[in-house]
Amino acid sequence: MKLDPTSLRYMSADEFRVLTAIEVGSRNHDIVPETLIAELSRLRGGGINKYISDLIKRKLIASESSSKYVGYKLVYSGYDHLALKTLSRRGSVVSVGNQIGVGKESDIFVIAGEDEQQAVLKLHRLGRQSFRNVKQKRDYFRPNQSPSWMYMSRLSAMKEFAFMKVLHEHGFPVPTPIDQNRHCVVMELIDAFPLRQIDHIAEPGRLYSELMDLIVRLAKHGLIHGDFNEFNILVRENGSPVLIDFPQMVSTSHLNAEFYFNRDVDCIRTFFKRRFAYESVLYPKFALNGDKEFDLDVKAAASGFSRKDQANLDKFMREQELQSDDEDPSDEEIVYSDSENDSDQNDDQDEANESDSDGDYIIEQDRLGNSIRRKREV
Repeated sequence: MKLDPTSLRYMSADEFRVLTAIEVGSRNHDIVPETLIAELSRLRGGGINKYISDLIKRKLIASESSSKYVGYKLVYSGYDHLALKTLSRRGSVVSVGNQIGVGKESDIFVIAGEDEQQAVLKLHRLGRQSFRNVKQKRDYFRPNQSPSWMYMSRLSAMKEFAFMKVLHEHGFPVPTPIDQNRHCVVMELIDAFPLRQIDHIAEPGRLYSELMDLIVRLAKHGLIHGDFNEFNILVRENGSPVLIDFPQMVSTSHLNAEFYFNRDVDCIRTFFKRRFAYESVLYPKFALNGDKEFDLDVKAAASGFSRKDQANLDKFMREQELQSDDEDPSDEEIVYSDSENDSDQNDDQDEANESDSDGDYIIEQDRLGNSIRRKREV
């Protein structure tokens, strides 16, 4: 989904009042009637019709009809504008640059804040791969209504920010969290490469050990990443890993904690064997009564991400996992790139990733001898 923030500077305060009114009305209405919009925005007369018309033209809301009335719905681009308006007012986002990553449920952009330092803006878009199944899932979250994907995206962003914050405070190798609003998270821009883009590592055993130690360290702090794989690990030029993407993180007290822990371990073992031909007989195993140093799961919950929020998000994640079993595995992948044009690159076949014979990629080496695959610039 393309992010177009240019209209932000041209929108009036009253237009944002109408947009906000539709957002608030959406909490209890699948389709928000015009009378409720007028009441919530406190705008009168024919002016509100003009604002609604302008918002439709900008594709920030959509007009829909029910059996009783004509109303309006907030769409993701409108939700983007509301979040960016708030982040802009705080000084966290001043300008938006190129898109550097796209996944099945997120978009990632380079941005700059009021300090002119580059950072990363991640927009959570849960349900993007599920709209084709909305009719079968209409009772998923609210009775007799379509799932509130924007609400779930907001929960996902809240959870990511909360866990990133506590992990950063306790010295884990994660990006520095900067700000969060609605479905958007602003974080430090890491100068590193995704592990999945690295074809050769001078010392695979060293990185393998660091990653396994990180899995164990998380567990000793009461957490399991839940999606610990080559897509969510960045590697700096000095070879040190950085962990990203935390919406799937669970507590070690979770009912399926051992399953998620073992899956994280197996993902790393499988990737290192396939990509680097490295296989170790040493790997951690989950210990329910192991030494626990901190309860970061409890601390993250205390930061504002409640148990109710966690339960709702867990329900969504389980539904997504069941659905993904019947979908193309390429839907799971995240593509990182150096330019906006690269973001649509589909490289889901590992065999294609291992070869640059088609001329689309060039192989470079960093100062440690690691081979990095880059998109060839045209």
